[in-house]
Amino acid sequence: QVQLVESGGGLVQAGDSLTLSCAATGRTISGTTMAWFRQAPGMEREFVAALFRSGYRPYYATAVKGRSTMSRDNAKNTVYLQIASLKPEDTAVYYCAADSSIILSSLRLGDHYDYWGRGTQVTVSS
Repeated sequence: QVQLVESGGGLVQAGDSLTLSCAATGRTISGTTMAWFRQAPGMEREFVAALFRSGYRPYYATAVKGRSTMSRDNAKNTVYLQIASLKPEDTAVYYCAADSSIILSSLRLGDHYDYWGRGTQVTVSS
């Protein structure tokens, strides 16, 4: 069983940067695919970024590509998502997800992840 706890959300202004953290317990993240999703009010959950279990190159959604960096620290069993140049449309609850058997072609599909955190709210004011 894997427990994921997100942190780092808050109220920021447009143009600011933010770093979200996802601490995992119960299982090492090494060899586990880790991902970030987000859900804005009234919207469906959407993929943000992911690190495949055997890879080092993050995958990003178009909406955040070029201004986001996802990384992992295996020693701390934690993954991070840094988003720069935040926009009001980045406002959402950000969720961390994990899965050890997901295939690369399903990386962006939330339903394929077994473990989820409770989320952290990010609010970007204009």
